[in-house]
Amino acid sequence: MSAISANKAELLAIANAVASEKMIDKAIVIEAMEEAIQKSARNRYGAENDIRAKLDPLTGDLTLWRVVEVVEEVEDYFKQVDLKQGEKLQAGAKVGDFIVDPLPPVDLGRIDAQSAKQVIFQKVRDAERERQFEEFKDRAGEIITGVIKSVEFGHVIVNLGRAEGVIRRDQQIPREAARTGERVRALITKVERNNRGPQIFLSRAHPDFMKKLFAQEVPEIYDGIIEIKAAARDPGSRAKIGVISHDSSIDPVGACVGMKGSRVQAVVQELQGEKIDIIPWSEDTATFVVNALQPATVARVVLDEEEGRIEVVVPDDQLSLAIGRRGQNVRLASQLTGHQIDIMTEEEASEKRSKEFAERSKMFEEELDVDETLAQLLVAEGFAELEEVAYVELAELASIEGFDDDLAAELQSRALEALERQEAAHRQVRRELGVEDALAEIPHLTEAMLVTLGKAGIKTLDDLADLATDELIAKKREAPRRRNTAEGPPMRRPQREQDKGGVLGEYGLNEEQGNAIIMAARAHWFEDEPTEEAADADSTQ
Repeated sequence: MSAISANKAELLAIANAVASEKMIDKAIVIEAMEEAIQKSARNRYGAENDIRAKLDPLTGDLTLWRVVEVVEEVEDYFKQVDLKQGEKLQAGAKVGDFIVDPLPPVDLGRIDAQSAKQVIFQKVRDAERERQFEEFKDRAGEIITGVIKSVEFGHVIVNLGRAEGVIRRDQQIPREAARTGERVRALITKVERNNRGPQIFLSRAHPDFMKKLFAQEVPEIYDGIIEIKAAARDPGSRAKIGVISHDSSIDPVGACVGMKGSRVQAVVQELQGEKIDIIPWSEDTATFVVNALQPATVARVVLDEEEGRIEVVVPDDQLSLAIGRRGQNVRLASQLTGHQIDIMTEEEASEKRSKEFAERSKMFEEELDVDETLAQLLVAEGFAELEEVAYVELAELASIEGFDDDLAAELQSRALEALERQEAAHRQVRRELGVEDALAEIPHLTEAMLVTLGKAGIKTLDDLADLATDELIAKKREAPRRRNTAEGPPMRRPQREQDKGGVLGEYGLNEEQGNAIIMAARAHWFEDEPTEEAADADSTQ
């Protein structure tokens, strides 16, 4: 490399040009040059020498020297000198000092210059990659514009100016054609450090991309007056956003739509014609679900907070509209609200209520040994389980029309007896399954739960202790009911489990109870371990 043997003015000019072209600090380029000169000088004088180089960034003057240590007896002639030689190099030198031994400038040959060139290029390349990473590392969540450089195995490589990003196949809008040389906008989702430079991951399918586009088109969103509280997308097809206004005088939906739909249409065009439903957000879950299922009309909403599910009843003629083509509308509404949504018609809801009423009435009639009228009266008052009858306040039970204290007390007594009979029956089944009695001593576990554990092959303390809390209590989630409206009349599809759930997922145990069960099952693992006090006592004997 001619730069190494060039005059000092040329050295500075090269340093300035490289720093400007690569947009890195000139000091890094100067440092790279110094390191390259040091490496080449070691090749000339010997790699064992501790040779330093200093290039003045203002004048271009190059200083070369060797660092040596003053010792009484020289063992390493490359890095040590005796006191006499040291005094020649630096007056007043003492044993233990490190002194400078100036070296004459060297005219580096072609091979040394090539080696120096590689050192400089590597140093500059590393500095450039670090600069790129520092520039983009805090920009996740921003929209950036670039030019499509190439398409490799379905992944789009985007030139971002001073770096490159990639839109992976699953982050592209389906059926969108990517052509080399076209400009493209995308959301920066993640920036990772990599040996070959920063990895910048981009997305056009992420819900936040749509949010950011609305922020660019709607000044009220950018200013924080209107907030997008939730968003869900089926990229390239349909999307829903929930918006709320922090200024009562501004309509959030109208502001996002714009005059004659100008604002929303700008976003739709960027998303390749993706239809966007703009929905008023509400803190009330039921209200928000009703809004989210637009354009369908909802007759009634029933929430199940424990299961995180919502049952929505719609008129018969609104069923197909509520579910949407291939279940799209209910799926997006479910993503938007964060709840599983079951859609049913009023007729289906009525059938379900009648079936539940009959089953609960039959259960009370058999377990409490009462007539059909009394059993139906209990169900009509909201009682669904024997536990509710057994442990409700006596006064509440007696306050039912036609009941008195004696009848309420008798019903509670029979309910307790029925629970004991069930517990005894479950205990017998549990023992037949081989579930050991030690599990019955663990808090929060009922005999019914122990039967479920036994059927799952969990029969000993060790079996239970080996489980993680999620494996024990995670609730089973089911897919929302859907109708096939693409062809022919609507038909019921079977519900499918989305995940397996925990062994005791059906019993509604919370995480605290699950942790307590697992820890109680593991307690015997530590009973034989010596305590710290016992271990200390043993060590002193």
